[in-house]
Amino acid sequence: MNVQEMFDLSGKVAIVTGGGSGIGLKMAEGLAEAGANAVLCSRKVEKCRGAAEEISKLGVMTLALPCDVRSTKDIQSVVEQTLERFGRLDILVNNSGANWGAPAEDYPLEGWQKVVETNLTGVFLFSQIAGRVMIGQKSGNIINIASVMGLVGTESETADAIAYSASKGALINFTKDLAAKWAKYNIRVNAIAPGWFPTDMTQWVLEHHGQKILSHIPMGRFGEGEELKGAAVYLASEASRYVTGIVLPVDGGYLTI
Repeated sequence: MNVQEMFDLSGKVAIVTGGGSGIGLKMAEGLAEAGANAVLCSRKVEKCRGAAEEISKLGVMTLALPCDVRSTKDIQSVVEQTLERFGRLDILVNNSGANWGAPAEDYPLEGWQKVVETNLTGVFLFSQIAGRVMIGQKSGNIINIASVMGLVGTESETADAIAYSASKGALINFTKDLAAKWAKYNIRVNAIAPGWFPTDMTQWVLEHHGQKILSHIPMGRFGEGEELKGAAVYLASEASRYVTGIVLPVDGGYLTI
């Protein structure tokens, strides 16, 4: 197998949660550019439909579906419709996420529960339901979108989002543990930890604290969505077939300081 063949995803089927916009859309585009058929799902299904239409121009098949990752019923429906349409499920990108900003000492339980249920419980539920299909296939690939904030502490002057950081830290250990448990089924489980990328979720922080954050990034700039495509394709493809349980930072060197 040569390098081009290793990265070829032709005929594979990928579900990307939160794939209608932001970094989820960019990763879905990357997988499709490598040949994968793409299922995009989120609560904002209209965005997924628009994104799916554009991605289909790459010559792959697409599907856009509504899904709240906190709902077992919604997740089951997405997986069932994926199997009905494509007959298999090879790749799951758990990208959907939520945030809530408040000082730790005043953090509302409502905010904590919303963030943890989306960022951690939602990943567990989707991985479990999709994983049952992958176990039956004796193959599969799960990519969890974590964050550099799950690996280090963040001063409140930069980001007051303790539930987000806690959920992403837990997601990283979830990734490692599930990788160990499901390796026997030929299912690989890895995580990408993006650094600071301009998105709807980070817009306020970057507008108010962007210069301080940039001072901690050796490359001196924020990430671009295109720069997550390669990481997603690598972890989804045969190029990483002996890689499982890792956390791949894509952060311009943020974690080196």
